[in-house]
Amino acid sequence: MGNWVVSLAGPRRISLEPCPPDPLGPGQVRVRTCYSGISAGTELTLYRGSNPRLSKDWDDTARMFVPRQTPVPYPLIGFGYEEVGEIVEVAPEVTDRQPGQLVWGIWGHRAEAVLAADAVRPLPTGLDPLAAVFARPGAIALTAVLAGDLHLGDWVGVFGQGVIGLLATRLAVLSGARVVAVDRMPDRLAHAARYGARTTVDVAVESAAAVLRRATGGRGADVCLELSGAYPALHEAIRSTAHAGRVVAAGFYQGQADALGLGEEFHHNRIQLVAAQVSGPTPAPSMAGRWTGDRVAQTFMDLVAEHSLDPMPLVSHIVDASAVADALALLDRGAGDVLQVVLRF
Repeated sequence: MGNWVVSLAGPRRISLEPCPPDPLGPGQVRVRTCYSGISAGTELTLYRGSNPRLSKDWDDTARMFVPRQTPVPYPLIGFGYEEVGEIVEVAPEVTDRQPGQLVWGIWGHRAEAVLAADAVRPLPTGLDPLAAVFARPGAIALTAVLAGDLHLGDWVGVFGQGVIGLLATRLAVLSGARVVAVDRMPDRLAHAARYGARTTVDVAVESAAAVLRRATGGRGADVCLELSGAYPALHEAIRSTAHAGRVVAAGFYQGQADALGLGEEFHHNRIQLVAAQVSGPTPAPSMAGRWTGDRVAQTFMDLVAEHSLDPMPLVSHIVDASAVADALALLDRGAGDVLQVVLRF
């Protein structure tokens, strides 16, 4: 189809636009995209116009958001971070990557990309290429699990059973935790049960805090992971956690926290609230020197290749890249049967 890239001209104004191919430089490879997964978190905040980077500037030196001094640089080109493709060309000095090799990495929603050879990872032998779109979501989920510092036998609430929440549920189970999965969509809770959750909680019917305290003899969860990005869920995760326990806030929260009451259980139970963010140098300060972002993503893909975790049931829609506007509108509606939406190039 030539070289095409997804372009966002403004909130909910999405299109697939032609673009010239980039020249191949030293140490680089050219990758033709097979699949690109759409994030139902970060990408939707850009699509909806709610991402803080659209209204503020990030000051890298101060590590703070500051008032925006210039207009938003629309169009935003090629956002996306869940790609798998085939190498079609390599620079002469590149010896560890070959044409025809299937690789995964981050290069955005585009038909073709030129990247540093070490920016792409080979697909494990025998693995369906579609599974590699989960490398980044899986890394986000594993980052939250590592930040939670889970232990064998811990009771863990996982709030939000979208793609990342479901992957976190499975990873927490693999860590030896007794997992209670929380959501308001029965189909997603059914996935969580298949991934090994001991109990599921439909928040439209019952309180997660009541269920977790009942399961633990009144104590509450040792750790809760909040992956929905909804303030009411974060508040309920705090309510569900034992005295001096830990809550990992790994969702991408938008707007003001009207539903979050920090003067209640958070204050009286001395809850430790930890932010987990995949793009940092390490999942948690205590892991510095051992766990890096590259190791987290590779570990997740190793678990998939070893059949410890199968993400394929989470693919709910595969659409041609030309229908990207429809795909994002589908995610925007938030129907319960929509999980991982994948663009096929």
